[in-house]
Amino acid sequence: MIQKKEYKIKTRVWLYPGMAGWHFVSIPKKEAKEIKENFGKVSRGFGSLPVIVVIGKTTWKTSIFPDQKSDTYLLPLKAQVRKKEGFGNEDDIIFRIRIMA
Repeated sequence: MIQKKEYKIKTRVWLYPGMAGWHFVSIPKKEAKEIKENFGKVSRGFGSLPVIVVIGKTTWKTSIFPDQKSDTYLLPLKAQVRKKEGFGNEDDIIFRIRIMA
């Protein structure tokens, strides 16, 4: 069986409540379930999975992290990327994510 490694996702940016001001997107539950089933066994520290993300013209390597409260994965969004691509808290964005496992 061929495992899907790349996903195109549309979701809303949210701000973590706290002093650090980290921005995230939550991977939709359907895709998160598929990612966990296919790649959960090769996760790294804290259950993270290495990924390549593309938003607009910006591409970077990072990791997604499991969020047990909402049964999904979280993708942190760097300030540099948000500024370059012109989005912020509560904006809807479309991005591609490739699992590097």
